[in-house]
Amino acid sequence: MTALSLAHLTVLSLPPPEMIRLAARVGYSHVGLRLIAVTETSPGYPLMDDPAMLRETKAALRDTGIGVLDIEFVRITPETDVAALERVVAAGAELGARHLVTAPYDPDLARLADRFGGICDLAGRYGLSPVLEFFPWTVVPGLADAAKLLDAAGRENAGILVDALHFDRSASSLADLSRLPERWLPFLHLCDAPAARPDTTEMLLHQARAERLPPGEGGLDLPALVAHMPAGIPMVLEVPMTALSQEAGPEEVARRALAGAQRLLERYPAGESRNRQVG
Repeated sequence: MTALSLAHLTVLSLPPPEMIRLAARVGYSHVGLRLIAVTETSPGYPLMDDPAMLRETKAALRDTGIGVLDIEFVRITPETDVAALERVVAAGAELGARHLVTAPYDPDLARLADRFGGICDLAGRYGLSPVLEFFPWTVVPGLADAAKLLDAAGRENAGILVDALHFDRSASSLADLSRLPERWLPFLHLCDAPAARPDTTEMLLHQARAERLPPGEGGLDLPALVAHMPAGIPMVLEVPMTALSQEAGPEEVARRALAGAQRLLERYPAGESRNRQVG
């Protein structure tokens, strides 16, 4: 059975203990926790600096049986100090996380690959596997660019985080996806969006961070994307819907996202295209 995880961005107003209990009520098996804020106007929950909330989070995980798939969000910049991330990674390991999400924000690609490799080494000591998420507005705008960076980093525990929205909005192809080793693709960020692509970076950022759609309610070719991902990988529902959350509450957003994913995956199991290629 496919593990379905609730990304923190989908219900970002909720602190981790409350988010975990919501995920359990709705029917998710895992969550992803945002320990580091992405922007100055959006929250992060630095459990590594808050022992009381860390204890509450661990209690919620224990009480509900929910697992932590990933922690986020490390922006790799020219100023990134890899050693300073150890407290974040250690907190993730204490929570049982499997992956650490990173993002490319250093224009020096050689230095970026070196820093990412260092993060892989650090995370590996704690049993975590870093993934690099590509974004069309960054120095690693697409899947092929991310693959080059992983090649340059040369770490066995490295992966690429494919997000359905960013995959569609970038110069990424299913052919490139099918050529990647399966170990580089440990999970998928699943969401939907209108087929029409935003005209500006500002609109692209707003859609990505604030207003997506549940799987099946937009115009992205999700069946093809899911078919080209490895079979059996977790699906992470990253579906921020700020307007709906304000109107009906974050639980309604989480429910709609999950229901859309379940309908999609019942009709289109992951890995079908890869299985045909192997066969």
